[in-house]
Amino acid sequence: MASEITRLHHVGHVVRDMSAALDLYRRLGFAVPAPGYPAMSPREGAEPEPFGAANTHADFSHDFLELSTVVQADGRLPSNARLVPLQAPPDVLPTLLERIHATSANLAECLDRFEGLHILMFSSADIDATAARLTTAAVRHGGVNTVRRPAGDHVETVRYLEIDGVRPGVEAEGRVGVVADLDPRIQATRLTDHPNGAVGLLDATLCVADDELDATQARYERYLGRTPRPEGSTRVFDLDGATLTLVPASGLATLFPGERLPALPALIACTVAVTDLTATKKLLRDNEVPLRQTPLGDVFVPAGTSLGATIVFRQASADLRRGRRPAGRRPR
Repeated sequence: MASEITRLHHVGHVVRDMSAALDLYRRLGFAVPAPGYPAMSPREGAEPEPFGAANTHADFSHDFLELSTVVQADGRLPSNARLVPLQAPPDVLPTLLERIHATSANLAECLDRFEGLHILMFSSADIDATAARLTTAAVRHGGVNTVRRPAGDHVETVRYLEIDGVRPGVEAEGRVGVVADLDPRIQATRLTDHPNGAVGLLDATLCVADDELDATQARYERYLGRTPRPEGSTRVFDLDGATLTLVPASGLATLFPGERLPALPALIACTVAVTDLTATKKLLRDNEVPLRQTPLGDVFVPAGTSLGATIVFRQASADLRRGRRPAGRRPR
């Protein structure tokens, strides 16, 4: 089945305390820049104040891992936080503010469920074609939104849509949507070497109740325009060099020994490719990060010690180490 969906665009870890999350990710060996906080002046002449949702990224060539939080009412910010004053024409500002408030409200509801992975965005080579295909497949969504923001010497245009599930912009497992492929010229300006050797996203794992597996598969077939392959108890959607894995609750212990479910459905894990898994394991152990091993030889940081998200590290293929996204599946 042909699809304009190309790969994972980003997976988002929603946290309560951005300072604690930054400390965790740096111990995990990710190079994470200062988080950006949207800000506006509450009245004329006043200093801008943060509001809405804040985020930062661990960036890779074709995708990224996002850290996101809801701005606290008490105004507490990490010491290195960047305020990003919002500027928009008067006719656009109300819509922009509405989107920001809706996003922060959705993230707050996700946090009410549990702290962890709640954002799953896929990348599209043609976002307008994706929107049309979803509409034809009777998938409700909010239409294609366009945001433009400064990116060094360039202006980055981000075009995305969110799937309307249990409520507008949110599915039962969290915020699910599609984003136009990253601009490689702009993304290249964000790249830095991660101490853990991370070079890209390889998998997002969604756990569902056993009796919901077939329905969830059918739902994601409509979202992605692809058919998964069975692999043991799981259903695996192959993307370009990455996968989405659906696992029934009864199969979780086989994938990630010792892990427990915070809720169902839940985006429980993301897998990151690293250039040298042995070196990554040494860095994590030196940083006193607890590790477990999967039956396939990957290592993972348990959710109980990583703010609710199972973070998996896997040896990168030769192609990915050279900066190319390989087609094909995970060797077994």
